[in-house]
Amino acid sequence: MGTERTGLGQDIESALGEVLAHVRGEKELPCRIVDDPAAGRIIALRKRFRLSRQKFADRFCLDVRALQEWEQGRRVPDRAARVLLTVIDRNPEAVVRALGEDRGDRRTDQSLPS
Repeated sequence: MGTERTGLGQDIESALGEVLAHVRGEKELPCRIVDDPAAGRIIALRKRFRLSRQKFADRFCLDVRALQEWEQGRRVPDRAARVLLTVIDRNPEAVVRALGEDRGDRRTDQSLPS
């Protein structure tokens, strides 16, 4: 392997430089604020699909216990979960496609190493 930098490597280096400048307060970066869905909104989202908690969790690769905690207001979804819930709300089929059409049961996913 040579020491020649690829275009992708240069892009990553540049992006990391921007992040460091932002952390140091030297540069403002654009950001997107994702809604923090309240328990009622999460329940409404699931019910819109007419799915039980277990089936909703399985379909979108969520932890059913976490979903229950969110719906009952005992926990708030973290940033990644909020983004996923937003995408599920706006374009659920994109999530299904990204996870694979046969994601009905995570235990049957043969693409994961044993």
